Amino acid sequence: EARMAFPVGLAELGMVQMDSTTRQSAKRAVSSFRADGGTAMGTWLTMAARVFATVPSLAQKHAILLTDGENQHETPEQLTAEIEAARGRFQCDCRGVGSAWQVAEVRRIAQALMGTVDIIPTGAQMAATFETLMRQSMGRGVASAALRVWAPQGAQVLFVRQVSPTVEELTSRRQEVNALTGAFPTGSWGDEARDYHVAVRLAAKGIGQEQLAARVQLAVGDNIVAQGLVKAMWSSDDTLTTRINPEVAHYTGQTELADAIQEGLAAKAMGDDATATAKLGRAVQLAAETGNDEATAKLRKVVDIDDPNAGTVRLRRSVDKLDEMALDTASTKTTRVKK
Repeated sequence: EARMAFPVGLAELGMVQMDSTTRQSAKRAVSSFRADGGTAMGTWLTMAARVFATVPSLAQKHAILLTDGENQHETPEQLTAEIEAARGRFQCDCRGVGSAWQVAEVRRIAQALMGTVDIIPTGAQMAATFETLMRQSMGRGVASAALRVWAPQGAQVLFVRQVSPTVEELTSRRQEVNALTGAFPTGSWGDEARDYHVAVRLAAKGIGQEQLAARVQLAVGDNIVAQGLVKAMWSSDDTLTTRINPEVAHYTGQTELADAIQEGLAAKAMGDDATATAKLGRAVQLAAETGNDEATAKLRKVVDIDDPNAGTVRLRRSVDKLDEMALDTASTKTTRVKK
């Protein structure tokens, strides 16, 4: 069961404006917390959605989910239903304390609610983490933006994904603008740059023909603030048709890197050392190819690297669970392509 800690004593759920008095009252309310009971994250999401619904005029609705355990007191189906019910109603950054929680479980919540996931190794680091998250949240001047993708009649949008600063699959979040245009929510923005990768399949045309393959726009509400056109040309010149754009190659590698890390760690947890070695070896190779030094440093704590270029590694036998979880939570962080 989820209960409000502050404000209390109201006839109905609600929020109060922060000032020096309410800040002190909230501190007193949470200072009485005692750790006990179980974990049912879906009830937390439902409560947060109900609270945010009391202030419909609020432009930015941001929550922080903090857990130190697995979601043991509701079924996976219940959690899925509550995640879906909360989708689009607020953004949620998720953090896990210590090593007794499941990264994949918490990542699923963060991805659905347009947030981030990370580990807080010890409780002593919580205050600094919360301060950083709140500063980032308060610095987001654009409450909600969407990527609009138009493709011509007969074309197929294969995927839309964010590839920097993190890998986020947006394809399934499509909201129809019209028959040929979909809007893909990207959440709130601060002063930042993001990269996106869009793939469109077109019907074949004759050699030398050209076609507008897609129109990609960034929309804030009904206002279009940026636009790019994607053109396709059919050619019989192998030097043109086999050449891969360097940025596409870079981010394709980064996306594969995230998958390789997650699949490798999952195999290791299942006792499948052969698959874990192969996947984490591929991750080391991709991290080297794409210049992702942060990923390489975290991988070194899980595997011994014999040849990074060939992806030759050996699983380390004594690995701190916190190091594995840090690698897992950071797996979707990417490096920008070097210009």
